[in-house]
Amino acid sequence: MNLRFVEAFFWVASLKSMSRAAEKLFITQSAMSSRIAALEEELGALLLDRRDKQIRLTVAGTRFLVYAERLLAMQREIKSEMGSAAARALSLRLGAIESVLHSWLIEWVQHMRETQPGFELELTVETTPVLVEQVRRGTLDLAFAALPAGGDGLRSRALPPMEMVFVGHRELHRKRRYALADLAGLELLTFQRGSQPHVALLDLFRRAGLEPPRVHTISSISAMVQLVEGGFGVATLPRAAVRRLTERLPLKPLACDVALTPLPVHLSYRHDPGGGVPSALIDAVLAFAGSARASVKASVPAAPADIRLAEETPARNRTRPRS
Repeated sequence: MNLRFVEAFFWVASLKSMSRAAEKLFITQSAMSSRIAALEEELGALLLDRRDKQIRLTVAGTRFLVYAERLLAMQREIKSEMGSAAARALSLRLGAIESVLHSWLIEWVQHMRETQPGFELELTVETTPVLVEQVRRGTLDLAFAALPAGGDGLRSRALPPMEMVFVGHRELHRKRRYALADLAGLELLTFQRGSQPHVALLDLFRRAGLEPPRVHTISSISAMVQLVEGGFGVATLPRAAVRRLTERLPLKPLACDVALTPLPVHLSYRHDPGGGVPSALIDAVLAFAGSARASVKASVPAAPADIRLAEETPARNRTRPRS
């Protein structure tokens, strides 16, 4: 039995599309159809129901899918066990939201280049809905997004959520601490309309009983940073990204009496019994993201002594200022 035909069937069954499966395997759609037809002829049974222009598995196809996964997994195991000890090339189609890109992803890519000599990257930076759809379609191997990708054959792992902070201009926003009411009077910048940071920001003001401020929704961190640098307003950004930006730009995180909701991050990928993304790589990425988060927390400076004292001292024990 030709394992290329088995692999072709597996991807058509997983992606529920002949064209997407052909794109995944870098072959033409006609070649994909020929492989499926040859496999069906060899097995003496129809595996796919092609009526109504939709791909459905027949009863025989559903049964054979179990064997296909076993065969492809065995193929991968044999290659791993019998293959050469030389480093194998790792080609990765990776997608990420901008928050991940500007926080720790570049460091991880550099780490991969140093530890995997044959590492080849195809990087897509997009919004969460686009990334989730691309993982579902099989055009991405891995995606870091604010939501997990769900569906047959898809798997997701939660990463540590990213702490979000208000970010202002070092010379224009000089208060030692801001109340939420102070920020309500400023121009605020956050991610695109309907995104988790946008919805969480509006909810924060509503829960405090404050009229939601004027909020500008921008899909690019670079654009938000340039607007803050130009004195346009205050942005909500991941603290890990801000740490990098403050090293070269006149920006600073603003101390606030209310914390922003952390940004969830999920790693989504498609199960591939024939190879795909090694499970060791998934574990390594999660470990790297966790250590990057720990390093950001360790690098955050402590609050000034007078602010800490004010926070820790009960109100009734504080000395009233003289009139």
